[in-house]
Amino acid sequence: MGAMDDAKDAAEATGKKIGEWADDTKERISDKLDEAKAEAKVKKAEAERDATEAKNDYKEKLRDD
Repeated sequence: MGAMDDAKDAAEATGKKIGEWADDTKERISDKLDEAKAEAKVKKAEAERDATEAKNDYKEKLRDD
């Protein structure tokens, strides 16, 4: 039965490795998604800042005229 036990242990170890790989992959995908969402928020904030600066510059120019 030694060979059967060895095969069983190997199968269990392989199953465990596959499970860990799946969990790691899921976590990596989640991390990348969080990163993309954060980057989108930054780009939106930068665009709003640039728009506000442009509006304020325009208003200041109108006051000077």
